[in-house]
Amino acid sequence: MSATDASLLASVDARTKLAGSNKMEILLFSLGTRETFGINVFKVREVSQTPAITKTPNMPFGVQGVLSLRGNIIPVISLARFVGSEQSGRKFDTMIVTEFNKSTQAFLVDSVDRIIRVDWDRVRAPENMMSTTTNSNLITAITELEDGKLVSILDVEQILATVVGEPRLPDIPQAQLDTDQYLFFVDDSVVARKEITSVLEKMGIKFQQATNGREAWDRLQVLASRNWGEDESLHDYLKIILVDAEMPEMDGYVLTKLIKSDVRFKGIPVIMHSSLSSNANKAMGSSVGVDAYVAKFDPAILAETLIPFLQR
Repeated sequence: MSATDASLLASVDARTKLAGSNKMEILLFSLGTRETFGINVFKVREVSQTPAITKTPNMPFGVQGVLSLRGNIIPVISLARFVGSEQSGRKFDTMIVTEFNKSTQAFLVDSVDRIIRVDWDRVRAPENMMSTTTNSNLITAITELEDGKLVSILDVEQILATVVGEPRLPDIPQAQLDTDQYLFFVDDSVVARKEITSVLEKMGIKFQQATNGREAWDRLQVLASRNWGEDESLHDYLKIILVDAEMPEMDGYVLTKLIKSDVRFKGIPVIMHSSLSSNANKAMGSSVGVDAYVAKFDPAILAETLIPFLQR
């Protein structure tokens, strides 16, 4: 490992503590192909050389085994197997240890490159730009480097859900809402939207949704621009806005700031639902005015968080 690589790897943990309102920091890495991949630095706990991996029986697809990291046993997941770029006999000597969705896991990669900072409005949904990956369903967003090279940002939440399985939907209380009242939510993750939809349907809550922050803001403005009667307002119908933190084109922090600065949304609570559950991320949410912060993926906790706001 070169001195430059060692310096980069040693600095990743400190970089995860950086907080910005409209920028994303991405750790670039390779899986041994010509394609460049990325992961949000806020999900990264550390990067290191891959130690000995212990094989275990009946491992889920993509799991190479487990290892002991500071007294904790964590799964080791091969990203190359998920994106379809695995090469027979190839060893991945670098691992990215991540922490999100209240779990810790290691992802095997060929090498890490550097950390870049990009504006969220330069991070696009994958259908808006061409990706060369063989499994584009696992790409949550794409951005472009200054030299024109595309970076595919992996949907590691979906990969982890494939490994551990979807959570069992517990008994969830019904919400007492009028037939014309609803909730609006936005999330770029297919897995997250599926879970949120399941919870809301079980609670009996009608909803509208969007897949990124820009789309959400456009749709919310349309809802707010409706001609209301003398004794009614948007607040009478839209009861909660549920936002993800990291999304293409506009993140949840900027979206929340826009909502909170628009008098038409006054009194409508904004709840942030994110896989990023560190104190830094919660503080960022508080700084832009979110009314509550709930970590993915726990259906019961999500329902418990929504109920008090629906009963206001």
